[in-house]
Amino acid sequence: MEEKNNKSRVRVAITQGDINGVGYEVILKTFSDSRMFDFCTPVLYGSTKVASYHKKLLALHQDIAFNGIHDSKEAVDRKFNVVNLTSDEIKIDIGKLTEVAGLQSRLSLNRACEDLRKGLVDVLVTAPISKKNIQSPDFDFPGHTEYLSHQFGCSSLMIMVCDRIRIGIVTNHLALKDVPSALTHNLLYDKLMLMNESLKRDFGVPMPKIAVLALDPHAGDNGVIGDFDMKVIKPVIDEVQKKNVLAYGPYPSDGFFGSNEFNKFDGVMALYHDQGLIPFKLMSFTEGVNYTAGLPYVRTSPAHGTAFDIAGKDKASEQSFRSAVYLACNILRNRKEYDELTADPLP
Repeated sequence: MEEKNNKSRVRVAITQGDINGVGYEVILKTFSDSRMFDFCTPVLYGSTKVASYHKKLLALHQDIAFNGIHDSKEAVDRKFNVVNLTSDEIKIDIGKLTEVAGLQSRLSLNRACEDLRKGLVDVLVTAPISKKNIQSPDFDFPGHTEYLSHQFGCSSLMIMVCDRIRIGIVTNHLALKDVPSALTHNLLYDKLMLMNESLKRDFGVPMPKIAVLALDPHAGDNGVIGDFDMKVIKPVIDEVQKKNVLAYGPYPSDGFFGSNEFNKFDGVMALYHDQGLIPFKLMSFTEGVNYTAGLPYVRTSPAHGTAFDIAGKDKASEQSFRSAVYLACNILRNRKEYDELTADPLP
């Protein structure tokens, strides 16, 4: 019976994120609950020394022991496994932006991605990074989503997930002034097709209904304010509908969220970052999850940043990180079931 349970446990690769932020705090709080080990085996890419430092800062209700290893192959079930990326002393400056923390973030992310490719771990859950100090010649990206798309050579879609809504973001981390020119017909078409496939394969929705938000106020008000939505957005919606994608809109976002119209849809496509993230975080600031659809591997993260202002103060909530672990495991299971059901039965 125990052997069967071992095989069913998901090997969760966890990146340490910025060592001066709340990453270690939410990770340790999550896995101080021993019930987490019933369905997954955590593999943290970081340092037992850094983990021990953060552990001393926290008033955990339950103790958590670290199983220090050098390779994820050595990970043990029902243990909190830590792949030590270096044997050197690492300088920790809680709440501060440092080059050391940026380097450690990169090392953790790169190693976890390597192990994903090798099949040594099943899913990836990333702790928050600083988009400033992680920058380097081999990390010239505005965030995790863009980095992972480059690493695995594929298009992706950031989907914010909570129990009330799933919101996809077309243009990710992009300055607002650059959004209109980035919203091409092909980009929006690809993102809608990707979201439709993800809702079916990753979330188990057989015929998903997707709402597409408008760029201009009142969707341009029949040309009085602007014609972008009717000239660019609406033709894409019409085209994907011909591919049996149940997409509708464009909807003015103020009325769409204000009237709870989103409850009628399985997914919502926002055109730019804050259009989707503001309503999402109002609905689920502490439990929301960032999911990267389109990757060959499952990747989730908590829907919050490094929170330097509260780092080391035992004030960070682990709910979002715990939800990210749950969602990663659920999506992995959904993918396996979907692939089995849609596989060609003929040899």
